[in-house]
Amino acid sequence: MSLPTTLSYTEEHEWLEDRGDVVRVGVTPYAAESLGDIVYVQLPDVGDTVKAGESCGELESTKSVSDLYAPATGEVVAVNEAVADEPGLVNAEPFGAGWLLELRVEQPGTVLTAQQYAELTGTS
Repeated sequence: MSLPTTLSYTEEHEWLEDRGDVVRVGVTPYAAESLGDIVYVQLPDVGDTVKAGESCGELESTKSVSDLYAPATGEVVAVNEAVADEPGLVNAEPFGAGWLLELRVEQPGTVLTAQQYAELTGTS
């Protein structure tokens, strides 16, 4: 799957989509494939404050449990309830219906361009 150049990426394999006053966050196909079939998603609550680089949730797969890291410091303004009900959406549509949360950013974290992320992961 090619990486959308309109998104930003983190070294922890999250993507961010600028949506005006908030950013939408999900995990990349690279992360979803590495995890395997995702069977459980634990997300922060709306209203929680998360800090860039710190764990704010978990993704559990048939292989392992992986932390979800906040890509920025800010307030959680929305979570995708659909992935709680159907965690496989993260694998099936990581850039679409498998998004995880939306943040009102107070302080951005370190992000990469699509090209930088592709170089990091050895993908194209």
